[in-house]
Amino acid sequence: MGNEAKPDNVPLGELLDLAEPGTPLPFAVMDAQGRLLLAAGKRLVDEGQLQALMERGGCVDPAEAEAARAARGLAAGASGAQGAAAGVSPVVRQRTWFDRMEKQVWALDELLRGVQRGSVQAPQIEAHADAYIALVERHPDPALYLCLRQGDRRFALYALTHAMHTATVALLTARQLGWAPDVQRRAVLAALTMNLSIVELQARMAEQNEPPSQRQMALIRAHPTQSAEMLRSAGVQDVEWLAAVEQHHERAGGSGYPQGVKEVGALAHLLRAADVFTAKISPRALRSALSPQVAARQLFQEEQGGPIAAGLIRAVGVYPPGDFVCLKNGDVGIVVHRAQAGRAAQVVSLFGSNGKPVPGSPRRDTALPEFAITSAFQERSALPRVLPEQVYGLLDADLPAA
Repeated sequence: MGNEAKPDNVPLGELLDLAEPGTPLPFAVMDAQGRLLLAAGKRLVDEGQLQALMERGGCVDPAEAEAARAARGLAAGASGAQGAAAGVSPVVRQRTWFDRMEKQVWALDELLRGVQRGSVQAPQIEAHADAYIALVERHPDPALYLCLRQGDRRFALYALTHAMHTATVALLTARQLGWAPDVQRRAVLAALTMNLSIVELQARMAEQNEPPSQRQMALIRAHPTQSAEMLRSAGVQDVEWLAAVEQHHERAGGSGYPQGVKEVGALAHLLRAADVFTAKISPRALRSALSPQVAARQLFQEEQGGPIAAGLIRAVGVYPPGDFVCLKNGDVGIVVHRAQAGRAAQVVSLFGSNGKPVPGSPRRDTALPEFAITSAFQERSALPRVLPEQVYGLLDADLPAA
């Protein structure tokens, strides 16, 4: 009796009537290895995301599937007659900027897999990068927020989200440094494709509780060269883009890998800095995420205060969006806009000095003395997850569908 086998997970394809684009999922979707792909309560953006989930072997715990189907039956019985009597149609929330950023995760998944298979060519990669740049340029602070607040621990997608976060930081840093738009674009192209050959390896390593094995280390050391070769096979001819991918783990003086080159291009240097910084502020099974202040300090020390490290820190901010901070009035809040020229950081208050939630979660201008930031909040694990929509609202809800 006690050794009964657990029922197999239910393929997502058998639950399509419960997984409707535009509505919250009533269950969590896992991949074939049991890794989280999309948490319960998250909305499916569109049919493309649904297809991507199924291609990754998306499945659902049988108990969750059964509960969702039972709940759907009860809800249909209770609301069907009421809706018909009132003449009300179901309301589906319009796609927002955050939905579009989520869609980029799955579009990048399809893109990189296509390059690996040989079915995607350079123009498609460039079109994807241009779409991503447009999203970050529209709302750079929320884009940084997504880099910092990673609550779902979707290790199966680590390679994808890490590439996007690196692209965000690289783009904003290149802009801070005054680099030309075409160089900024190359930084994004390189960030999105730098780990092309180890997408699945990164997912496994993000969830494992032990250091990399010798075989994994060999694959890691080879991936800059292999990723560049895959890009060449996809028709990429931009020598600076390819060089940035090949050299993004090299260090001036020859201490990097895979070639140990002594002179590293500026684009590769930027890519490595953004890659290292975003990796440090991202959680993995083996370790918790570092605070952005600690990650920035370590980068600044490693770079000996060089211009790229300094530019990255200025671009991200001492207290970047998504960071928890303490205010002079005793509130604990979350940063939503960086301090920039002529404007102090903007913070949404979450908890008062009495430890209770602040009614209405008001936005604070930290230029005012009573709301000045006094420090980063250290007990981050004690705070609840804060969804970006809670502090930014539904960005661009009025935009036409993409």
